[in-house]
Amino acid sequence: MADTTNFLEIVNKGYTFKGESFKIGCAMIDGAVVSGADVLIPFKTLNRHGLIAGATGTGKTKTLQILAEGLSDASIPVLMMDIKGDLSGIAAAGTSNDKIAERSQKLNIEFKPTAYPTDLLTLSNQKGARLRATVSEFGPVLLSKILGLNDTQGGFVAMIFKYCDDNKLPLLDLKDFIKVLQFVSDEGKADMEKDYGKISTTSTGTILRKVIELQQQGADVFFGEKSFEVDDLMRINEDGKGMISIVRVTDLQDRPKLFSTFMLQLLAELYASCPEEGDLDKPKLVMFIDEAHLIFQEANDALLQQIETIIKLIRSKGIGIYFCTQNPMDVPASVLAQLGLKVQHALRAFTAADRKVIKQTAENYPETEFYKTEDLITQLGTGEALITILNEKGIPTPLVHCMLRAPQSRMDILSEIEIDSLVSKSKIAAKYNEVIDSKSAYEMLTEKLEEAAKREEKEEEKTTKKIPAKKEKGFFDDPTVKSMTRTAGNSIIRTLLGVLGLGGRSKKSLF
Repeated sequence: MADTTNFLEIVNKGYTFKGESFKIGCAMIDGAVVSGADVLIPFKTLNRHGLIAGATGTGKTKTLQILAEGLSDASIPVLMMDIKGDLSGIAAAGTSNDKIAERSQKLNIEFKPTAYPTDLLTLSNQKGARLRATVSEFGPVLLSKILGLNDTQGGFVAMIFKYCDDNKLPLLDLKDFIKVLQFVSDEGKADMEKDYGKISTTSTGTILRKVIELQQQGADVFFGEKSFEVDDLMRINEDGKGMISIVRVTDLQDRPKLFSTFMLQLLAELYASCPEEGDLDKPKLVMFIDEAHLIFQEANDALLQQIETIIKLIRSKGIGIYFCTQNPMDVPASVLAQLGLKVQHALRAFTAADRKVIKQTAENYPETEFYKTEDLITQLGTGEALITILNEKGIPTPLVHCMLRAPQSRMDILSEIEIDSLVSKSKIAAKYNEVIDSKSAYEMLTEKLEEAAKREEKEEEKTTKKIPAKKEKGFFDDPTVKSMTRTAGNSIIRTLLGVLGLGGRSKKSLF
């Protein structure tokens, strides 16, 4: 039996902070909640990123929901990637029941059903404000990394961007990029090589195939106008609550490349747009990425390196990133090392591989005299988790077995009618859902090629009028054929004259 008094003292000391914080639950020992052992999350260190992990059905999504609610209440905007489609309920008030009432009583928390200010966003044709970006905004370096190009191919992409800049050819969507690529490989090759260097046909073919592959994952919908402004993710509503923006990406599970593309562009845009802030009392934006393994699943080495670099640096911009996944090992070790908050729900030990993962996971947490971490990970109940976070001095807090509070918003999805109503009231949906097809590289090059074709036609017509057409030689105009005809004709005539006895030679007697 553990010393409850000592445990309570250690928890209170470890989870007491000078700045603002919010209560996520209470610490447990020997399977029971310890009254007064409040587990608090400090806002000051939420820009140090985090991880929410656990097997299916252990409460990861609800934990994500609890954190989002606490942040919104503290006037901190939230961005959530909804892969499974079960986060929309945060826009509606929850309902109490006996289990929630019992849990709230144990934790000494008042349950207040609350609907949180929410905007729905989409990368595809789902309901919500459309998220788009132009090819130009990506730039040659980022686009090359997404396509997985080598240095030579990446250099050629940079040449294309330079060519478009010099010739005022806007690159807005993928069809613009493809058109330019085809043009400089054919009609415009001579001009391109004269000003920018030799073009490799092999490189252009490879790049085109990679772009088409990206197109097949639905990238045409993402690339284009109107570009989404990251400032619209950092809004506070009239009641002082941070807006919760939910990106509905339920149809992207089988298109991981598009999801990686979007995430990298978003992180790069946030990093480029936001000024250096250092350690703020509160983060400016907290991002939750559900099913985070999809980002890393098909990411090439260059893309992965880019993501890792941005995650390391974006902390100083006042932005926190939280990964939600089933297996902590899905997140690269270099990224895992950057995560301050760790919320570990139960893992299942069905196979030898599972037991290996559990052992590795346990080793990632601070040592404690109160728990056998490796054993406890497999015994956690639903809505329970192992938690540690960085305190205000950057030191990990004691590892605690925590019973988490219940979300105050709905623990279910919105109906289609509710979604329609939410989108219709959105201040940004009308702004971004207008379809714009500006005159860009595709249209300009098409016009240029059409004009060139018309000029060629006119030149051909002029040439045809100036030079009289020669009479086409017939079969009998051939000298050889003429000679053969003459010989054959003479032979026939001679035969006929001989039969009639009118030949030129004298007739000789036979006797």
